Amino acid sequence: MSLGEVAGTELEVAVDALRSSLRGLGRVVVAFSGGADSAFLAWMARDTLGPENCVAVTAVSPSLAGSERDDCAALALEWDLNWIEVPTTELENAAYQRNDGDRCFHCKTALMDVVGPLAATDNGTVILGVNLDDLGDHRPGQRAAADAGAAFPLVDAGFTKMMIREASRELGLRTWDKPAAACLASRVPYGTTVTLSVLSRVERAEAALHSLGFVDLRVRHYDDTARLEVPVSELPQVLDQRAAVVDAVRSVGYRYVTLDLEGLRSGNLNQALTD
Repeated sequence: MSLGEVAGTELEVAVDALRSSLRGLGRVVVAFSGGADSAFLAWMARDTLGPENCVAVTAVSPSLAGSERDDCAALALEWDLNWIEVPTTELENAAYQRNDGDRCFHCKTALMDVVGPLAATDNGTVILGVNLDDLGDHRPGQRAAADAGAAFPLVDAGFTKMMIREASRELGLRTWDKPAAACLASRVPYGTTVTLSVLSRVERAEAALHSLGFVDLRVRHYDDTARLEVPVSELPQVLDQRAAVVDAVRSVGYRYVTLDLEGLRSGNLNQALTD
């Protein structure tokens, strides 16, 4: 695999900077969720440092959809990653369950409590797939990770989300166009308690919609109402399959099914923190 015809471009400069940053760290533990960002970072770390100096760790909890965990395992096999999965217990934390504006802080703290010691055992550094575009959103989890000693090599190398996708495409990584899939708790409005049953219902609703052919979507949880978000271009497809969509979502326990006409907006629940 190579970056083909991008020699001398901003992208190649960023890739070179990323490799340099990784070599400077020496040994790393990648927080590996299987999304486009962490997948690219894990592949680059393994390719740059070798599997003996790179461990990809997937935190498994009710906040992670089972399909995402399975894709992490598949990617690890495809790319020969040194991969392990570890349980995290953020759902046992009352502050996390309370679901205020710092929920992500408590989640990342739980992650670092598990992966930090793994890195320390081998004198390594925990690295996260944070990119420049992430810095402008409400991401208290980044603060928790940084406070615990994690590094953000994609930021240091100047990667935006678009650059990560382009570099992944050039490298032939199948994750290059994978839709963003934030943790399931991100579907729950701030102030609504996060519970196992809520996360399970959201996961099952989204899985049911995936089976109907919808890939990029969110099911926002409002008690017995589900608010569906898909890209604006796919709104007609939802209406064309209205009966099947309603049946799929109601089958997991929602009473009402609504469609957000503004379309899919990643992280849009954060607006409530500034309104």
